Amino acid sequence: MWKHIRNFTILLLIAAIGGFWYISRPDVAQVPMEKLVGPSPLITDPREQMFPTVAVAEIDSWKAGEAPKAAEGLIVERFAEKLDHPRNMVVLPNGDILVAETKAPPGHMGKGLVAWIGRKLMDKAGSTGPSANRITLLRDADGDGKPELRSTFLKGLNSPFGIALVGNTLYVANTDAVLSFPYKEGATSISAPGKKVMSLNAKLPNNHWTRNLAASADGSKLYIAVGSNSNIAENGLEAEKGRARVIELDLKTMKNRAFASGLRNPVGLAWDANGVLWTVVNERDMLGSDLVPDYLTRVEEAADFGWPHHYWRYTDFRVKPRMEEKRQYERRPDYALGPHVAALGLAFADKAKLGGAFTEGAFIARHGSWNRSPPSGYDVVFVRFEKGRPVGQPIPVLTGFLTKDGKAKGRPTMVTVDKSGALLLSDDVSNIIWRVRAKG
Repeated sequence: MWKHIRNFTILLLIAAIGGFWYISRPDVAQVPMEKLVGPSPLITDPREQMFPTVAVAEIDSWKAGEAPKAAEGLIVERFAEKLDHPRNMVVLPNGDILVAETKAPPGHMGKGLVAWIGRKLMDKAGSTGPSANRITLLRDADGDGKPELRSTFLKGLNSPFGIALVGNTLYVANTDAVLSFPYKEGATSISAPGKKVMSLNAKLPNNHWTRNLAASADGSKLYIAVGSNSNIAENGLEAEKGRARVIELDLKTMKNRAFASGLRNPVGLAWDANGVLWTVVNERDMLGSDLVPDYLTRVEEAADFGWPHHYWRYTDFRVKPRMEEKRQYERRPDYALGPHVAALGLAFADKAKLGGAFTEGAFIARHGSWNRSPPSGYDVVFVRFEKGRPVGQPIPVLTGFLTKDGKAKGRPTMVTVDKSGALLLSDDVSNIIWRVRAKG
């Protein structure tokens, strides 16, 4: 009798192990990437996962003399090194460059097993550790592509990211608030304390912690990109108040409103040459390696992009209630950038001087996947525009961040254009800012 019980127990254990392996096995992409990008991407059937595909690239940072591979006609060089997790960058009118050296706030993933696993994955990806919580100024006064001055511009911040200058006021977006500081052109530091302009929801878990900024051309409005608390509102919609949206803040009345909503994690935020605001958005996880495409889209007043209930006007059946009645009124994104590419940086080409194919369109930094097989992103691409709209396939600008054996030399983060027309790229894993210019 005991022998039969033991054998039955062993069979149950084998079945449990087999079942766990089955539901946790990696999901492999089944569709070529070129069909998952562009203005009309293929939206496949979802393959719901109880556990995400885990494919975090180990870090093998750039060695001396190494660099990404630039597109034909372009040269890439090191602009600044030995920074501390450089992310967002802003070029001031005098050519000075402000760099947010920042990481996630402590405990931003919350508590429990899922948070513990998340921290382990971030550690492998080179994203853990204390945040420098500062903004650094880089000055290349002689225009030789090497800053001769580096200065701590602001310190004592709280996971800063967004930076915007309006007249003589510099706005900085911490993870929990927008602050204002007095600015004088040419200053190499600010010692005055920041004034809180607006509080932002940063209650734990605060998974999408970055807050980006863009000021209107006339300086009357400030636009704030705020990501969601979660993947698909699994912590409840109450936790998502003031999140997953672009907020418009009137700088005269200090009143704010949701300008566009249903955006899971908008990061890059930039104006095109026609004065239209655009953003790049990280979409949801655990529907397989072919879903859901991250995207580039116009940020239009009162537009709702569907999160958490819908994506690309398709229903996410994991989210209850399904809210089918609102789907027809939702806005479909303009351009798919590929699933799980983690699009972060966005800069338009109107001020760039790279020539060739890079004259009308947008530069986008794709930070790289952690949950897709095969990996996606880990590059900078250019999306061509025609008549103010994105078209065609993405054009590689910088590649080579991922080695043949799957290790990350670096991770493209944010992009901007310097006063000379060169493209700047922050690489938050290698602590380098790369500068891309046209040959000659």
